[in-house]
Amino acid sequence: MNVLITGGCGFLGARLARTLLQQASLPLAGAPAQPVEHILLADRAPPPADLQADARIRVLQGDLLDQAASGALPLAEVQLVFHLAAAVSGECEADFDLGMRSNLDTTRALLEGCRRAGHAPVFVFSSSVAVFGDSPEQPLPAVVDDRTLPTPQNSYGIQKFVGEQLVADYTRKGFVQGRSVRLMTVSVRPGRPNGAASSFLSGMLREPLAGERARCPVPPDTAVALASPGNTVAGILRAATAGAAEWGARTAVNLPALTTTVREMAQALERIAGAQATALIDWSPDPGVARIVTGWPSRIHARRAASLGLAADPDFDTVLRQYVQENPQAVKLPLKG
Repeated sequence: MNVLITGGCGFLGARLARTLLQQASLPLAGAPAQPVEHILLADRAPPPADLQADARIRVLQGDLLDQAASGALPLAEVQLVFHLAAAVSGECEADFDLGMRSNLDTTRALLEGCRRAGHAPVFVFSSSVAVFGDSPEQPLPAVVDDRTLPTPQNSYGIQKFVGEQLVADYTRKGFVQGRSVRLMTVSVRPGRPNGAASSFLSGMLREPLAGERARCPVPPDTAVALASPGNTVAGILRAATAGAAEWGARTAVNLPALTTTVREMAQALERIAGAQATALIDWSPDPGVARIVTGWPSRIHARRAASLGLAADPDFDTVLRQYVQENPQAVKLPLKG
C-alpha cells in the first residue's frame, strides 16, 4: 500500500507517518491488512530527520496546489490519501485569499487528481469543529451531536465545511472513498505557536513548562473541546480502516472531545509543575480571538465516533502528562511528583 499525507512534515502529519511506520500494515476500508510500502509526505517544509532516514518515506516539497494541478503528485500509485494540509483559522481571517487557495482550491485540485487516477482511493479529509459556530440568528445547542447543522462563523470553518461537501460528492460519484473527520482543538502541541486562533490552548501550557511566559486571551471560565495528539491521530487512522458499512453516511464524523475550561487546564498545569508554572501565564484578553474560540462548541456527543470504538481523553491531567512524557527536552521547570 502506498500512502500520501499532505501536510506530512507538520506536527500531526509526522505523527501519523510515524504511527503508520510503526504499525507496518493497515486494514484499509475494512479489507484485510496490507503492508505499508511507501509513504509520500507532501509539504512546504522539510521532513523531520527520523522520517527522512526511513527508506519507506518519500518527500515531495513545494506548493500543494501547484503539485496537484500539474499532476506532480503520483496519485495513480496511491491507495490512501490523508489530506491534512491547511491554512489555519487565524491565518484565514487575516488573509482571505490565502484561506481560499490553501483550503478550498487545493482540496478541489487534490480530489480532481484522485478522480483522474481512476481507482477511487480512500480519501481521509481533516475537517474541524470550526464548522460549528454560534450566532444570535442560529445559536448552537448546548451539546453538538452528529445531526447538528454546521453554521460556521469564520472563513476557516466555511472552507472546511465546503471541503466536507466536496469529499461527499466525489464519494457519491465513485471518484474517491471519502471519509471526513472533524478534529477538535489539539492540545498539547509541541513546538512553537502557529496562526490558529486556538494556538494558546497549547501555548499556555507548553511555554510555562519551558520556563517562558505565555498569554491566555480568553476568560478563565471559557469552556473548550480538546483532544490529545494521540487521540486525534487514532481518529484519523480509524477513518481509513473503517469499512463502508461501519462508516455509514457520507457526512463528516465528529471526533470525540474532552470538555474542560481554560481555568481547569491551568489548574492541571499547577498540579504537575507548581505555582511557578501558572505564574508565567498572562491573562490578557483579546476580543478577536475570544470571539472565534467562544463561538465554537465545547460539548460534543460523538455517537458515530463511539460506534467506531473511539473515545475522548479521560481528563486534562492525563493529556498534559502525556505531553511531558513525550517531550522531556521541552520541559525546563521541575515537576511535582
